[in-house]
Amino acid sequence: MPIVELDGIRTRYETVGQGPALLMFSPGGFDASLDNWISFGRYKQLGFIDALSPHYTCIVYDRRESGQSGGRLERLSWPNYVAQAIALLDHLGVDSAHAMGGCVGCSSAALLAIAQPHRVRSMVLFSPAGGVTYRVAQQRRFAAHLAFVAEHGLRAVLDLARSTDAGFSKDPRVGPWAATLRHDDEFARAYAEADPERYEVIVSGTARLLFDRDTVPWPEPEDLRVLDVPALIVPGQDTTHTPTAAPYLQECLPSTEYRDVPVAQQTKEACAATLLDFLARH
Repeated sequence: MPIVELDGIRTRYETVGQGPALLMFSPGGFDASLDNWISFGRYKQLGFIDALSPHYTCIVYDRRESGQSGGRLERLSWPNYVAQAIALLDHLGVDSAHAMGGCVGCSSAALLAIAQPHRVRSMVLFSPAGGVTYRVAQQRRFAAHLAFVAEHGLRAVLDLARSTDAGFSKDPRVGPWAATLRHDDEFARAYAEADPERYEVIVSGTARLLFDRDTVPWPEPEDLRVLDVPALIVPGQDTTHTPTAAPYLQECLPSTEYRDVPVAQQTKEACAATLLDFLARH
């Protein structure tokens, strides 16, 4: 797969299919690799790439600090995630695209539309993550990681990350830079030698600002309420994709189609038909 440097971040990406561009923000939390569209949880069964690629050029990529993409030891932020996406569109020469987010990828899709509404033809927000339970779980994960660092040090984080394939979402001890630690020796050396106090500030700041509210993380309601980009919202139904997250987006966004269908009825065929119908009209 192609690899390009975007704003100093090594980024693995792939384009699949033909037709109008569809930029896809991967599900999977801190393990948001492009492979998740075909291998992760429900997405393995829903087969979005197979359904959409005959009609659209699906642009998928490893979000920074995920998969084979690189990273930087800095406070992680939603604007940084969106900057990577914009740089990828620029690299590919894509002036406008549909945007689709799965899970926490919905936050990035919405923020891309807020940052550059002229480039986003429509948004598909599928099973958005958010809610009180989600926020608490995310912040608890960061706390567990910092506790491990305080007891064992950053060298132990590096050793642990390289001894397992578990990501931060499954094993908080390995931290949000686990994927980069595994394949980037230069980054790994700098990480292991980083100042522990500075590292604690970076991580605690990341936890506080990435997950700063009990709704869908980060997009401000005032920005959503004046966004003219049409959106299709399909709700989730568990402790991560809480039933409150999708209605929040529906309330804030002025131009939405809300498919209030129980997850059990969100079959491969039904979801494909819903997405293709919506995208064709925009």
